[in-house]
Amino acid sequence: MALLTFDPPVGPSPGTNHKPQVNLRENEFGDGYTQTSPKGINHIKRNVELSWDALTYAQMLQIDDFLQARGGYEPFYFKPYGERFTLKWTCKEWTKQASDGVWTVSATLVQSFTNDL
Repeated sequence: MALLTFDPPVGPSPGTNHKPQVNLRENEFGDGYTQTSPKGINHIKRNVELSWDALTYAQMLQIDDFLQARGGYEPFYFKPYGERFTLKWTCKEWTKQASDGVWTVSATLVQSFTNDL
């Protein structure tokens, strides 16, 4: 199955937060020496926090429906602001909030290294 591309109805609001997660093996020895090495070939995983402010109900539904359909585990393509390339992501955490008929959606995307095409 080919992966879908996340194409929200509007771009994310300013303030995209990029927070890499680095996975290392670290061994500390009694003399104060520490030996560090990466855990695997993809030991740096990108995390991106996005927010869409001032959405209509229809725009909020389009984003929410896409994320729900992926179920938190199915990867998709997306190119967040600040990234040079389109990458594979999953999204297990997102919120939607309404205030006076205006919607906000916030989501955390985590880079995926699965073999899905």
